[in-house]
Amino acid sequence: MTDEDREDRRSPAAVVFDALGGEYEKAFAGSPAHRASLEWLLARLPAGSRVLDAGSGTGRPTAAVLAEAGHRVLGVDVSPVMTELASRQVPAAEFRCADVTSMELAEESFDAVCVYFTLLLMSRTEQAALIRRLTRALRPGGLLVLATVPLDVEGFAGVFMGQEVRLTSFAPQDVVAMVREAGLTVLSEQSAMFRPTHPNGAPEPHLFLHCRRGPEPSAG
Repeated sequence: MTDEDREDRRSPAAVVFDALGGEYEKAFAGSPAHRASLEWLLARLPAGSRVLDAGSGTGRPTAAVLAEAGHRVLGVDVSPVMTELASRQVPAAEFRCADVTSMELAEESFDAVCVYFTLLLMSRTEQAALIRRLTRALRPGGLLVLATVPLDVEGFAGVFMGQEVRLTSFAPQDVVAMVREAGLTVLSEQSAMFRPTHPNGAPEPHLFLHCRRGPEPSAG
């Protein structure tokens, strides 16, 4: 098999993030809103929780922050380059190079799931299916935090940090509808603008949703 054949068989996300490697972390790890989202999660997780980091990238900041707080973190990323970087940088967590849309995930096996900017290179159908899948992997009452770029675009051809990409997302209200349809209750919603620390970085809107599997507990 030639290198070109191997490239063709990799997912679009693997191709992009293999090329970016540690540059992605340098550009995005300083996001104050991302850090605040992790603090929200840490404040609500029982000690030693089992957490799935779906689209774990280089392991920083998400897996690193959670592992340092004593939680049992499984990071999954489709990029071999990112997975290798994460394993070196965050040895306290476990990382697997796999496609989270199809890997085996036992139902009700995690206390929390993180989905930080994982969906954007998937179709809308794939995004909705993955959120349903990740919700089933949560124990009842478990937490899911999701971040995305809330734009009403589908298959938009663009350039991201020098890499050609096709981006798909939803308008903010449709992101909320997607997680609710999966069986999640939105507990907190935060919006922010962030400029990546990169020569080709432009300001982009970020939406953070903090959710629980199942309905809100009834009062009394």
